Amino acid sequence: MRKYVLRRILQSIPIILAITFIVFVLINAAPGDPLARLEDPSITKEDLMNKLEKMGMNDPLIVRYGRWLKNLVLKGHLGYSMDSARRPVTEMILERLPATLFLSVGSLLFSFIFAIPIGIISATKQYSKFDYGVTIIAFLGISMPSFYLALLMLYSFSLKIPIFPSGGFYSPDGNNGFFMLLYRSILPMFCLGFGGLASLTRYMRSSMLEVIREDYIRTARAKGLAEKVVVYKHAFRNALIPVITILGLSLPGLMSGSVLIERIFSWPGMGKMYVQAIFSRNYTLIMGYMFIYAVLVYLGNLIADISYALADPRIRYD
Repeated sequence: MRKYVLRRILQSIPIILAITFIVFVLINAAPGDPLARLEDPSITKEDLMNKLEKMGMNDPLIVRYGRWLKNLVLKGHLGYSMDSARRPVTEMILERLPATLFLSVGSLLFSFIFAIPIGIISATKQYSKFDYGVTIIAFLGISMPSFYLALLMLYSFSLKIPIFPSGGFYSPDGNNGFFMLLYRSILPMFCLGFGGLASLTRYMRSSMLEVIREDYIRTARAKGLAEKVVVYKHAFRNALIPVITILGLSLPGLMSGSVLIERIFSWPGMGKMYVQAIFSRNYTLIMGYMFIYAVLVYLGNLIADISYALADPRIRYD
């Protein structure tokens, strides 16, 4: 397993470098000037051109990418933000990364914890009222856009019935304990994780239905084992394996989906910062976000592969 993890980490290096290069080319090919929004009547065009020259923006594309990559590899530095504050990109990302991870991991756990038992019950009670109800809600969750659900939840539970705050991660009164943060994140977590919950429930139901029709399950029932023992001890583990694979593939969707959710709920995370960076053409901040995004997605898929091996003893990566 150690050799496999090390090999996957080494394989990730050229992949992540390719992603960063493609992103670098695309954002530099987009129209617009990163310093255009900083224009001031007192600043001449020559001054702006000198500033671009000083920042190295007039250098060839490959030279600028090489400089960015050199700072990343040798110094672990993602550059400086191209706004007036000129703060280090690494510092800005580290400030907002905890809020994004709290939201993304929380919504993933929410989806996983509820999808598994609901999918199992739906499979064991196939064609029952519960199964039909779960199917309808699941298809609704799959088809409903997360931003529409977020607006609906805000209107229902923050405006009409003010149970939850309308946005923000940190409490204005300074009470930022774990349970207060969890309370303030219930709505965005639900909106971000509801689509994943619906999909995982359907996958779990289908996987469980397939497993409980296997011969070894019929044999276990013929031996007189209780239905709970048959389902949760013998069928559950094998039914879980495909779901783990889907779980790993859902991580990129969670990270990208958090961009809209953070915007709607005024969440101080990386997604909101990324949107602001795009509108302001803050190239270095966009590059920093995409690099961290690629690393987190790759790590998530690696964890999913390891979990797959732990769930299925037949899988060995040595």
